[in-house]
Amino acid sequence: MERQAPRLAVEVAMKNAIFFFIAAAILAAQSSPQPSSAHGTSYVGVMMQEIDSARAKALKLPEEAGVEITRVEPDSPAERAGLKPGDVVMQYNGERVAGIEQFSRLVRETPAGREVKMQIYRDGSPLTVSVTVAARRAPQAPYAIPPMPMTPPMELRMPDIPRSFMTWRNSALGIECETLEGQLADYFGVKRGVLVRSVSKGSVAERAGVRAGDVITRVGDAKVATPADLWSRIRMSRGKPIALAIVRDHKEITLTASLNDDDRME
Repeated sequence: MERQAPRLAVEVAMKNAIFFFIAAAILAAQSSPQPSSAHGTSYVGVMMQEIDSARAKALKLPEEAGVEITRVEPDSPAERAGLKPGDVVMQYNGERVAGIEQFSRLVRETPAGREVKMQIYRDGSPLTVSVTVAARRAPQAPYAIPPMPMTPPMELRMPDIPRSFMTWRNSALGIECETLEGQLADYFGVKRGVLVRSVSKGSVAERAGVRAGDVITRVGDAKVATPADLWSRIRMSRGKPIALAIVRDHKEITLTASLNDDDRME
């Protein structure tokens, strides 16, 4: 028990540091002018995953393309337009959707308030839905934040870091992740990478030792900067052990993940 005390103290200190980091960011956002929608603040409010051949077949799609909606944010443009989990977005305002990164860019580049047409597949049938893109809402928080009370040591979990609700889920590895860059990347001790927000119990990632809060920077010898990069490298390594370069507590470690055929589809 005595040997565990330093580790528990470090975990509590990390939680306190993360809390005040987020609080400072929220206060800074409230005291600064919000950027216009032309600078990437537009959103529709969906969580998505890439489409592979297995998902395309299961969803009765005409081709291996588009992005599958896995969650719809309450009271978002997507919910108001009638989009549902399981819908697959194939076209955005007439442009073919090839993956999550492209779809996210198209949304960011659309001015808030503009109506767009999305061609989706639902239960194997094509459907066109009109969505009015909105400006991302700034997080609400009181101007005075009380001191963080010391709490008993507990399992370290990723905090709810403010994001654009474009979190990406990799069903093969069993993780929920997102692109990490800018000041938040500096905070985690990397230039760029893929931040793991959560790890599914019993998944390939959990068996390999991946934890929430890890930053994946390489798959094998290839650098990964976005969830799409990670997905591409995983697909290229089918049937082989995958070496994942992880940054954890500002230190790089290597974990090996092994995918079986059953791990490739959700």
